[in-house]
Amino acid sequence: MPESLFIRASDEPLAARIRPKSLDEFAGQEHLIAPGKILRRIIDSDKIPSMIFWGPPGVGKTTLASIIARKTQAEFINFSAVTSGIKEIREVMKQAEANRNFGARTILFVDEIHRFNKAQQDAFLPFVEKGSIILIGATTENPSFEINSALLSRCKVFVLKALEPDDLVKLLRRALTFLGNNVYADDEILKAIAIFSNGDARSALSLLEMAANNSQANTDGKIIITQEILEQCTSRKSLLYDKNGEEHYNLISALHKSMRNSDPDAAVYWLARMLEAGEDPLYIARRVVRFASEDIGLAEPSSLSMAIAAYQACHFLGMPECSVHLTQAVIHMSIAPKSNSVDVAYMAARNDALNTLAEPVPLHIRNAPTKLMKDLNYGKGYQYAHDYDEKLTSMECLPEKLRGKEYYTPTEQGSEVHYKKRLANIKEWKAQHRT
Repeated sequence: MPESLFIRASDEPLAARIRPKSLDEFAGQEHLIAPGKILRRIIDSDKIPSMIFWGPPGVGKTTLASIIARKTQAEFINFSAVTSGIKEIREVMKQAEANRNFGARTILFVDEIHRFNKAQQDAFLPFVEKGSIILIGATTENPSFEINSALLSRCKVFVLKALEPDDLVKLLRRALTFLGNNVYADDEILKAIAIFSNGDARSALSLLEMAANNSQANTDGKIIITQEILEQCTSRKSLLYDKNGEEHYNLISALHKSMRNSDPDAAVYWLARMLEAGEDPLYIARRVVRFASEDIGLAEPSSLSMAIAAYQACHFLGMPECSVHLTQAVIHMSIAPKSNSVDVAYMAARNDALNTLAEPVPLHIRNAPTKLMKDLNYGKGYQYAHDYDEKLTSMECLPEKLRGKEYYTPTEQGSEVHYKKRLANIKEWKAQHRT
């Protein structure tokens, strides 16, 4: 942004001031932009196809678009899905058509493209199809659900990942030079900012700038960012919590074992310790989803639905709002009846599966979609359960070597007592009819 009587470059947010101008300055996404990788080759060759950048906030979607804008020989138009409608789309398309008539390409970058409704997305489609525009969309939402399938099929999707702490630390070191020669922060502070930011470069840079602006110069004129200042800026303690270190695994272990031991008070405490230290709520939610089947299973089948609902709430809301949803799920998991029979069943079956990988599927339970397969006795002797009054048959479904093996042993906890009774009746019926 040019300086004027009213606008100075130093007035811009730090994230805008240090925005990379080339791929060599870009932080992260090595799987896409390292030398020889596909996106780097596309940008360097200026052979830009229509594409979608999908990734969480602050990972470089808009920055990549700005780098393309600098390198391309095409006209680059920046378009926001938040402030634009059908009228604006038509005006841009008209301009793109005029460019095409003069042999010029138009690259249209649409930020937050998932905010466009179906009709607005459809307005792009004919112009993408006939090559009037090259569309580059950026989205934080899954394109499979948020982008029209016809439009999506004409775009190459690139998945951008949350930045690793090491990538953010390098970026923050570079950012310090933009804050002035008298601003200092050691690597432990930069690492704390990186961890707190959950892979979001914009968030990390904003926190660094806020901390610098709120730090007092010492007698030597140096502004040193301390942990105390960071805690004040974020209203959180324990900013040096390491999500990849031993304490991370100690805390998630404490949460899991407290829920398993039916101790909701301890479980909520460990949950709060993790969240207030900056842990990713989606990580905790994933562990709760696992717990719902590993430690509860069919003793309380609704636990899995609640765990998934909590994960979705964390995805939609983020912190701090989603803390209450995680708390609800954690308390439920703690109080619910416990059974590990599902996990035990899988591990026992897995053991046998690994030792019998070459064991053929019995012919009678194979599909026979072709005449040749029928001639080879595929499906011969298959008994369709719905054709029988009891909806049961005595047909064997395990390989010959594993006949009679039992993997699932239900407990008498919660709802699983009903599964146990039903399974016992099924086994008794089958035993009688086999004889």
